[in-house]
Amino acid sequence: MGFGSFFRRKSSREIAKDRLKILLISDRVNCSPEMMEMIKTDIAKVISKYMKIDAESMEIQITKTSTKGVGKTPALYANIPILDLHKL
Repeated sequence: MGFGSFFRRKSSREIAKDRLKILLISDRVNCSPEMMEMIKTDIAKVISKYMKIDAESMEIQITKTSTKGVGKTPALYANIPILDLHKL
């Protein structure tokens, strides 16, 4: 990620695509889009205490995975771009 792209605003297409992803993911795991946004915001707040991240480009997903002997259980995956490993 270049320095210039950090200050670039997302296009309406990118925003719509992100919202659709959140809607589809939340529908699959029976979690509202509002709850997904609250989870994303909370994760960003906590991680931001320890390192500088690009919260706008952050992606989270909740999926159902097979667990040995338990069946399908929810799992949270996060893709969080780190801008600087040192605390601000």
